[in-house]
Amino acid sequence: MATFRYDVLIIGSGAAGLTVALGLPDGVQAALLSKGELTHASTYYAQGGVAAVLDSDDSLESHVRDTHLAGGGLCHDDAVRYTVENGPRAIRWLIDQGVDFTRLEGSEANPLPYHLTREGGHSHRRIIHAADATGVAISSTLIDRVKERDNVQLFEHRVAVDLILQEHNGERRCCGAYVHNIKTGETDVILARSVVLATGGASKVYLYTSNPDVATGDGIAMAWRAGCRVANMEFMQFHPTCLYHPKAKSFLITEAIRGEGGRLLLPNGERFMPRFDERAELAPRDVVARAIDHEMRRLGADCLYLDISHKPADFIIEHFPTVYAKCLQLGLDITRDPIPVVPAAHYTCGGVIIDRAGRTDVPGLYALGETGFTGLHGANRMASNSLLECFVYGRAVAQHIGEHLQELPEPRDAAPWDDSKVTDSDEDVVISHNWDELRRFMWDYVGIVRTTKRLERAQHRVEMLKKEITEYYSNYHISNDLLELRNLVVIADLIIRSALQRKESRGLHFMREFPDADPVGKDSVLVPGRP
Repeated sequence: MATFRYDVLIIGSGAAGLTVALGLPDGVQAALLSKGELTHASTYYAQGGVAAVLDSDDSLESHVRDTHLAGGGLCHDDAVRYTVENGPRAIRWLIDQGVDFTRLEGSEANPLPYHLTREGGHSHRRIIHAADATGVAISSTLIDRVKERDNVQLFEHRVAVDLILQEHNGERRCCGAYVHNIKTGETDVILARSVVLATGGASKVYLYTSNPDVATGDGIAMAWRAGCRVANMEFMQFHPTCLYHPKAKSFLITEAIRGEGGRLLLPNGERFMPRFDERAELAPRDVVARAIDHEMRRLGADCLYLDISHKPADFIIEHFPTVYAKCLQLGLDITRDPIPVVPAAHYTCGGVIIDRAGRTDVPGLYALGETGFTGLHGANRMASNSLLECFVYGRAVAQHIGEHLQELPEPRDAAPWDDSKVTDSDEDVVISHNWDELRRFMWDYVGIVRTTKRLERAQHRVEMLKKEITEYYSNYHISNDLLELRNLVVIADLIIRSALQRKESRGLHFMREFPDADPVGKDSVLVPGRP
């Protein structure tokens, strides 16, 4: 067990954390933690792209309007405009870092000769992408740039346990974190003047998700335990199209396929989306996911189908090489065959409440990306706005830290991690059983369509699980599985409490007893220590 000291501790190695690391001044010493390999974050698996106004036929006002429309009346206009207005600048920053976005042929005269696609909810082509593997291109490039920085030390296979809080001049500040080394089992102390939570979302709280295994809401749970408010946790976005195949764990079928003319079909080949929305397959994700869920339940079907085979084979292979290769590996040729798909938990629209500089309620603690709540997404995130938010707010967080770091106190020494009174567990089955039970009842009772009775059942079960997990955590040595389960039960509790508060249907939150939206939309804000 060791103690490390840095100016800044960044927890998370996705787009948000990497952007902060690259934006810090050269003289600021930072540590960046990754729960697995550096690439093991949701960013790496993103297929679609980044939304920004880059075409002369598009406009900032159009992007703002589309975002508000998708957000179901809950988007914060200041956050929307701030993000959209800084979008083109963020894209040019990514290009300067070396991200190789898909280019147009024969457009050397165009100052930004890149191919733009369209996704659900967008009225224009404004998604810049690297084929259908944008996340790989962005993540790999930014990791390469971070590795070139002498002032950033990278720690892989580390999971933060809890934040360290200290009193400084009568103010309760965040001054670091206890960090568990997954490979050695040791738990170290990392002290820092500022801490940044960029741990991603919490979709792993559901049985079926498009997210990697690390998406367990760690940052949101830690911030909640430290005293930060959270907002709009009931708005969990389900991606309409995850590949339905026993050997395809969490493989996402990019929304851009629908943007390029893909059609959703029933098992008998009938197209159904025009019956649910005039925008058909280009409707926002909440509409499409509910429509698929409705048709699957009506028919008793295990999956529905997404078909792009009416497009030329060369076009499909060029634009969607990742999806084509993955499906072909599983015996599906998407140039000829429809793709079996199901909805899956995909994005956490709520999170830790932050301001424009990424500051939380606890001094010294920042949050951003899927961990944070800016108000950009409202009741439903519009496709490809999330990566944009990471870059815009990541640059803002880095700038704020750089400008104010010298004003912050140096952390005092913190007590080392004490595990002298706990033992090795011979009951790890408890963890796996509770993990499965939690994710299963969240899927069954707190999914795409909700009822008060289902939510109350889920609340009863989550209260029992909280007690069991707390007791287990108090008596045995920690492990990554236990820490993730401890965080997930907090996330489940926050989602259920927020969902029970909202007696309406809005965006991603659909209540069978309350099918209409209230005249005035309000955020669901939860405060630690209050029922």
